[in-house]
Amino acid sequence: MKRSLFALMAVLTVLSMVLAACAPAATQAPASAATQPPAATAVTNPTATIAPPKSADAVKIAFWHSMAGDIGGKAIPTMANEFNASQDKCYVEPIYQGSYDDSLNKLKAGLQSKDTPAVVQLYDIGTRLMVDLKVITPVQDFIDKEGYDLSDLEPNVLAYYTVDGKINSMPFNTSTPMLYYNKDLFKAAGLDPEKPPRTFAEFEEAARALTTKEGDKTTVYGGAFAIYGWFFEQFLAVSGGYYVNNNNGRDGYATEATFNSPEGVAIFDWWKRMVDEGILANYGRKTVDTRNAFIAGQTAMFIDSTAVLRGVMDSVAGKFEVGTAYLPRPNEAAYETAGTIIGGGSLWIINNRPQEEQDCAWEFIKFQASPAQQSYWQTMSGYFPIRKAAYDEQLTKDWVAKYPQFQTAIDQLHIAPNNRVTQGGLIGVFPTARQTIETAIEELLAGKGTSQEILDKAAEAVTQSLSEYYVSMGIQP
Repeated sequence: MKRSLFALMAVLTVLSMVLAACAPAATQAPASAATQPPAATAVTNPTATIAPPKSADAVKIAFWHSMAGDIGGKAIPTMANEFNASQDKCYVEPIYQGSYDDSLNKLKAGLQSKDTPAVVQLYDIGTRLMVDLKVITPVQDFIDKEGYDLSDLEPNVLAYYTVDGKINSMPFNTSTPMLYYNKDLFKAAGLDPEKPPRTFAEFEEAARALTTKEGDKTTVYGGAFAIYGWFFEQFLAVSGGYYVNNNNGRDGYATEATFNSPEGVAIFDWWKRMVDEGILANYGRKTVDTRNAFIAGQTAMFIDSTAVLRGVMDSVAGKFEVGTAYLPRPNEAAYETAGTIIGGGSLWIINNRPQEEQDCAWEFIKFQASPAQQSYWQTMSGYFPIRKAAYDEQLTKDWVAKYPQFQTAIDQLHIAPNNRVTQGGLIGVFPTARQTIETAIEELLAGKGTSQEILDKAAEAVTQSLSEYYVSMGIQP
């Protein structure tokens, strides 16, 4: 345990470098920029209003989460209250911890003082780290013990959190990236608004047609990408490329970054070519800045999480018609062989809590994964339901009818093949790897080298980070 605690402190130093999390409204806030949707009402520090336990004998458990806005202030307390009211053996208290990084730092401190939650929400890219630290009880243990039926859960979502054949945590908030576009601007440019671009080449062509200028000033950019490592990972995945070796670290510990492949170079070349031509805007690293430019009509297309749909629609407020489409692929054939990777977060059971608390954590996890709760969660948050039956709930049917653009997100999830590419990279240094890629993109757009040169340098840095991680963790990959 001492080794694990030392490793946690070392790795958290790296994690502190992660980008500030994403906004529940028009500001940047707690969760990953690609995974937290804007909420209708911003709550900087959501406080749960939780009814008292039904029984004085109920086992009380803490649930640490990083959901701000209406999600943390309304949706999660409602879910907790309904769980507590459904039985009298367990009582869950949700506690907002700030960003995922904040939560990890508090977990570190808690492990040292033995003050930890029974269940904690952490972001997707923390999966390898949490498994390696050996501070969790895999949910697979509970699944196997009671024969919990997984057949209705989304296989592409479960696959991300499966390591060495075990489901280690239960998916909670899940999203993928997709293309958002302004149908009105498509019509004005003579493009068919019902035929959005499907390939990189088609996106580039559409961006060129959609870009408008007044003299030397660009008034509307054809498209925009935030400089965000998650987007590069997604473009790489739909290109069939691996982020790291050993099949994305899924068939053994990854020891080498491989994103400097021909697939990665092609993405960088495409990205820079469009920026250099002036048809793709660069608003920097904050996804909210790119999103706001689209809402203001300054860009015709942009890439963002499926989870921000409600926020985008509410912000556009009918000023123009919003269309959604699959994330573009390098070619049509890629739709059959590759796909997007899920993002978001999951729920982990901490193993230093008494068994009765761990058992209650599992009961709460099962409750939130039920069709009715997943339907409610989707309509409040914009994230995917992790259970297929949730789509049969009337609440979800009504929500999709109100936001038909979300059908794109559902379909994109279901068309993606479940393979080592779409399962995503599995490494313990993902936060710093993402920042390395973001720096690489900035260097690329600044003309500080060729795509190959810059990606080679980035891959070397991530490979070195992997080596240092294994030393700190006492792992022999």
